[in-house]
Amino acid sequence: MLPRQRAVLIATLLALAAAAWALIVWQAGGSSDGGMGLTMGLTGPVFLATWVAMMVAMMLPAALPVILTFARIQSGKRARGHDAVPVWLFVAAYLVVWAGAGAIAYAGAVVGDALAERSSWLADAAPRIGAVTLIAAGVYQLTPLKRTCLTACRSPMSWIMTSWRDGLLGAVRMGVEHGVYCLGCCWLLFVILFPLGMMNVGAVALVAALIFAEKMLPAARATAAVAALALVAYGAAVLVRPQLLPTTTADSGMASMTAADR
Repeated sequence: MLPRQRAVLIATLLALAAAAWALIVWQAGGSSDGGMGLTMGLTGPVFLATWVAMMVAMMLPAALPVILTFARIQSGKRARGHDAVPVWLFVAAYLVVWAGAGAIAYAGAVVGDALAERSSWLADAAPRIGAVTLIAAGVYQLTPLKRTCLTACRSPMSWIMTSWRDGLLGAVRMGVEHGVYCLGCCWLLFVILFPLGMMNVGAVALVAALIFAEKMLPAARATAAVAALALVAYGAAVLVRPQLLPTTTADSGMASMTAADR
């Protein structure tokens, strides 16, 4: 891949991520997590569009190494006169995995809101459920599955050498497969955005920074361990004092979702 082509690809991906961040900040400024439940009062299509924008903002910068490696190999094939696959196909397949995760997240949010409407106990316990989620996310940081998925994300050339598939369908399969690895690595870090606030730009930025550090910085295991300790400690603190959760107010449960409010 020529230096100019590489620079254009990097600039394009980072511009997409920057535009997605701008959209997130703009939408957060005009909405509130409080009083609207886990779905934030959004319809399915709008929630999914917001979710995909978040994935573009948070995951594309961290996925740059594998995207660039894929593009470099395709560029080499093109230079030798072989058929090459456009890199956008790989990226699109990668994002389809995250869109599917968003659809599952929305379905879970709808179910959670419906259960909270019918159970005042569940609504009142929501902050502590959020605390348990934070602790679970911390524990997951130290599991073998997390390490396996993180290794695939941190070693793009090694992963591509063992997972390469030729052709258009091959690129789609590779994009989906790498998306699944990234999902396996980060899924609980996105789940904790529900108790922290999906439109809480600070929380979104912290999670994005953690994902980037885990995938790009040298001390991946140390980063994961520090994040695990912080999440478990914060979750334990929220168990004792639910008001420490950003989506909890003094007179309402998480996101103000009490049966009385409904």
